[in-house]
This record gives sequence, C-alpha cells and structure tokens, in this order.
Amino acid sequence: MSEFPKAVVLLSGGLDSATALAIALQTGFDCHALAVDYGQRHRSELQAAARVAASMDVPLKVVSIDLRAIGGSALTDDIEVPEHETEGIPVTYVPARNTIMLSLALGLAEVIGAQSIFIGVNAVDFSGYPDCRPAYIRAYQAMANLATKAAVEGHRLQIQTPLVLMSKADIIRQGTDLGVDYSLTVSCYQADDEGRACRVCDSCRIRAAGFEAASVPDPTRYRDQLSRN
Repeated sequence: MSEFPKAVVLLSGGLDSATALAIALQTGFDCHALAVDYGQRHRSELQAAARVAASMDVPLKVVSIDLRAIGGSALTDDIEVPEHETEGIPVTYVPARNTIMLSLALGLAEVIGAQSIFIGVNAVDFSGYPDCRPAYIRAYQAMANLATKAAVEGHRLQIQTPLVLMSKADIIRQGTDLGVDYSLTVSCYQADDEGRACRVCDSCRIRAAGFEAASVPDPTRYRDQLSRN
C-alpha cells in the first residue's frame, strides 16, 4: 500500500489538467487519473490523456457517458466551433460537464480511499464557464461532504484547484519547471484525429498566447504547419 495520500486527478489531455497532475505528484499525492469519454467530437484529447498519464507513470481510468444525447454544445453537437473571439458563455460550454466529471471523480475517490480531487480550472475560464468559478467549486465540495459515506465517517473530501488564480503563462512556466511535456497535450476544440490543432479557436488562441507570454517555445502541432514551413 502507498504511504502517500491518494488523489483523483481529472485529466482531459489538455495543458491545464496535465499541469494539475504534475503539481499533485510534486505535492506528494499518490495520483489516480480519470478521463471522461463524454462523446466529445475532438476524440484525440482522450489519446492525449493516455499519453500524459503514461509519461508521468500514473494509472488512468476512462469512464464513458454520452453527453451527445443531451447536446447543446459545439463540443458534443453539430454546432460550429467559433473561430473568432466571442462574448459571454461560449457555445463550447458543455452543460453540466464539470458537475458530471466531478461526480465521477467523487465516486472513484470513495472507492480507492482518496480524500482529494484535483481539477485544472483557472482564472482564464471564470468569465466563460460558470462551472469553473471558485464559488462553484466551494459549493460542490460542500455538497460532496454531505453526500458521501466517507465524509459521514469523518473522511472529508477536498477539491484541489492549484491553477485557480494562475494565468496561462504562469501555468505553462510552472508545468515546464515540473517537467510537463506539453507536446503530448491537446487543447484545441476541433483537433483532428491526429491531435493537430486548428490554430483559430478560442482554446488555440489562449494556449498560443500563454506560451508566448511565458517565453516558452510552443510545441503544439498545427494542421497548417506544413504549409507555413
């Protein structure tokens, strides 16, 4: 048995969750990664999650749930991904996604005896995604500690958000210091089957700006890279 406290880390295959996993490991947790196949159109992120978990020698569990049956998002429905900056809550918001993912992580945490769940929400996401806000995380943690056998028996759960106040550049700097290989990650909202990014969606623009601000070379593979070289 591990002498370290256990944690479930939600691992999407993107830049933020990879950094959150590295931080959890560096902090001394025995990490168990969880990826969710929720019917997302950009399937390459699940392959990225597997690569990241393997690179950090962390076991990965993949749970499937079909959010395409609900739809309502450009990531799960036949809705075009915007290729320009938008205001308000974007069409890439997936209804109830973080609530569902946290609930799956909560179930796994109870089964393996983990008292922490790590999720890579951060300040960049607050305005566009209501289920990334600190108030939401606090509310979910309070609910979790009312809803679980473990908490009733005195083993309270903590939802860890190590990136919550960090800029994208700060996240990249810290992850680089911790040895995260960002070439393994996929952040694009419409990556192709090989994980190559589109360069023009919100996520691509934020990611590229983060690498530039951090003064770290951007290892992202883009679909149009060959034509630019």
